[in-house]
Amino acid sequence: MPELPEAEVVRRGLDAWVRGRTVTGVEVLDARSVRRHDGGAADFTSRLAGARVTAVARRGKFMWMPIARPGETMPSSALVAHLGMSGQLLLQDHELPDPRHLRVRIGLSEAAGMPAELRFVDQRIFGGLRLDPLISTGDGLPGGFGAEDPLIPVSAHHIARDVLDPVWTPRGFHRAVTQSAGGRPRMTGIKRAILDQGLISGVGNIYADEALWHARLHYEKPAHTLRPKQSEDLLEALIEVMERSLEEGGTSFDSLYVNVNGESGYFSRSLQAYGRAGQACGRCGRLIVREPFMGRSSYRCPHCQRRRRLQRSHS
Repeated sequence: MPELPEAEVVRRGLDAWVRGRTVTGVEVLDARSVRRHDGGAADFTSRLAGARVTAVARRGKFMWMPIARPGETMPSSALVAHLGMSGQLLLQDHELPDPRHLRVRIGLSEAAGMPAELRFVDQRIFGGLRLDPLISTGDGLPGGFGAEDPLIPVSAHHIARDVLDPVWTPRGFHRAVTQSAGGRPRMTGIKRAILDQGLISGVGNIYADEALWHARLHYEKPAHTLRPKQSEDLLEALIEVMERSLEEGGTSFDSLYVNVNGESGYFSRSLQAYGRAGQACGRCGRLIVREPFMGRSSYRCPHCQRRRRLQRSHS
C-alpha cells in the first residue's frame, strides 16, 4: 500500500499538472470507485464538472484537491482520493488507449504541453474518489502539504499531521509518542505508536522498520520509556528516511504503485531493514531477522536493535 513518500510523489505530480485547471467532464466507468461519495455516481459527476482545482494537498497518505465551483471565491469542497492497495492517478492524453482497470475519467481544460485527462485506475477497487466538504483545521494552519487555506476535508479531520509537517518539534514529538490522552504514560510498543495515524500520520510498516533501524530501537520498546534523545533520534530518522525515499520516487515492489506518469520509484534498493531477512546488517554485519507483528512482519537487526527488558525494582 502506498505510504507517505509515494503519496507525496503523486501529490507533487498532480500539483504541477492539475492545479488551476477546470474539470471539463467526468465519466464514471465503475460506480464502485465512487461508492464513498454521498449521492452516488450521478451526483459526483454533476458536482465535479465545471469546478476548478485550486490546489493539491496531502496529510499523511490522505490526498485531496480543493475545488471552486463557478461563482465561488474560495473552495468549499474537495475531490478526495483514496489510493487503497492499487489505486493510481494517471495524467494521460485522451488519444492514448484506456488503461486496464480504468474506473473514472476526468477531463481537464487545455494547458500547453499538459495531458488532457486525469484517469483513476484501480485493479482491486479498494480505493476510490469522493467529494467532501471542507472544514476548519482548528489550529489556523493549512490543512496539509500543498494546502493554501486552513481547511481540511471532513473525512480527514481525525488524521494527525504527518512526520514531514514543520509543526513537529523534538519536544512535541517526544510528548506525543510517550504520553497518551491526559498525560498518562503510553504503554504500547514504539512501532505501534508511530503507526497510529491519530498520533502521527503517514508512517507505514516499511518506513517504520527503516526508521527504527536507523535509530537503533527495538519495535516493542515501550513508548513511554523513550528518553528525549531517543525520541529525537527517531524523529530525525523518520524525516531522513521519508526525504530519501522522496528523492528516489518512493518504494515500488510491483507495478501497482506508480507516479502520475506511470513510473515506479526505486527506494526499495536503499532499504536497510525491511524485506532483508537473512541479509547482513549494513552497520554490524549480523543477519537481519523477520518477526511477526500485528498480522504482518517486522524486520530488525538482532544486535543493533536489541530488546532491553525493564528491570524490576526490589525492596
